[in-house]
Amino acid sequence: MQQAIMLPPSPDERWKVARQLGVESAVVRFWGVDEWWTYETLMKTNNRFADHGFSLNVVEDRPPMEKTVLGKPGRDEEIEIVKQLLRNMGRLGIDTYCWVWTENPLGVIRTSDSVPGRGGSRTTGYEHKWTERQEEHPAASITESELFENLQYFLDEVVPVAEEAGVDMALHPDDPPMSPIRGIPRIVKSVEDYERILSMYDSPNHGVTFCQGNFAAMGVDIPETIRQFRDRIHFVHFRDVDGTPDSFVETWHDDGPTDMKAAINAYREIGFDGAIRPDHVPEMESDNRSQSETGQLNDGLLFATGYIKGLME
Repeated sequence: MQQAIMLPPSPDERWKVARQLGVESAVVRFWGVDEWWTYETLMKTNNRFADHGFSLNVVEDRPPMEKTVLGKPGRDEEIEIVKQLLRNMGRLGIDTYCWVWTENPLGVIRTSDSVPGRGGSRTTGYEHKWTERQEEHPAASITESELFENLQYFLDEVVPVAEEAGVDMALHPDDPPMSPIRGIPRIVKSVEDYERILSMYDSPNHGVTFCQGNFAAMGVDIPETIRQFRDRIHFVHFRDVDGTPDSFVETWHDDGPTDMKAAINAYREIGFDGAIRPDHVPEMESDNRSQSETGQLNDGLLFATGYIKGLME
């Protein structure tokens, strides 16, 4: 396993902290960068990481795909950009593409960002009752069947390109893993959904971002589910939540319901050798909230990184 951290595409304090933690594998999200999927931008980003002692292993971002998800005119142009991204990643040796299948490019929905955690730390949570009171999404008329049809169209176009480029596509679960939200069905919310989606295009390059928090909210046995998807897990978000899909809070990595040591053992058992990173880390008293990127790199991540390192050792 490659212990990784999500970082922006240009060096800053977060890069220095990551190297001081002994992390050498980077996951990039292109905050504030336009048309980042071009070869030149990806090439310079890849080399920038290498110049600072990192291997760039995962692109965890998504070009605009709302038309693709909803099956609207213009989706073919969006899909061509995804193909361009995959080809460019392959040329540069960037192994894994983490993506989501929602009308929302970020995918993650929370209703609170200040839930009190251990010792007064701050964490995030979701209560579906608040989302239910929102107005319906403009695309709320779409059906689950249509979303699956649109996904089949996308996979048929894109997975062959990923195979040719040698890039693994790792589909992230819906977060929260429930349906509908604001009137739109969500179709990546259960183990059964994943089984169906993986069978829609049976390829070793079409796999899973195993986000433990989402699978924990689904109520599954985490180690057993890791074994179930053994050959299709390409990327791991190491996190935990306490609750159910319609009501949960993020937890500290050592303070949730999941046996995290058993999870690490399961990854080793299946021979997982991809990137694993902490995610949604609670904020500590010392954190500057404006710089913490909602738990992507804050002081709590120092604890999470050391905890994962200890489990791996």
